[in-house]
Amino acid sequence: MSQSTVANRYAQAIFELAIKQNVLTEVSADFQELTKVLSSNEEFMALLTAPKISTNRKKELIAQVLTGAQPIVINMIQFLIEKKRLNELSAVAEQYQTLAAAAQGSADAKVYSTRELTAGERAEISAAFSKLVGKEQLNITNIIDASLIGGVRVQIGNYIFDSTVASKLEDLKRVLVG
Repeated sequence: MSQSTVANRYAQAIFELAIKQNVLTEVSADFQELTKVLSSNEEFMALLTAPKISTNRKKELIAQVLTGAQPIVINMIQFLIEKKRLNELSAVAEQYQTLAAAAQGSADAKVYSTRELTAGERAEISAAFSKLVGKEQLNITNIIDASLIGGVRVQIGNYIFDSTVASKLEDLKRVLVG
């Protein structure tokens, strides 16, 4: 998951500013909400990138829509609009989340399973795998994938721990077929 240099620089600047103002978790929560909106509402991004709408009007819209958000987040989005780099918004948010999680001793993990994990299962997975990657806790995103047949696949950054029935069957097939 490579990020652009611009997104990394913007995320680093926002991260340092959030630490300085002691609003790391609040900015992180705002970015999580923003990521959800961007992924679920394509019309919002289309509105912000529409060439017929002036830059000043777009900035006003952001200020109106994100009234409860941290000023750091609002200013960053307005800056991206001004510099015509709004296409970097998702990458900046993702990189910021990574920096914030590392600073807080946690990491993001994608857990693929055949069904929704219970809170207890999430806690067990977090406890077991956080030690393997040297973190205190994991922020788990559960992804349902019926093709796994059973078991779980855990992805933490560049690490993948695969204990699914599908992968075990594939390994067995390679051994038997050659």
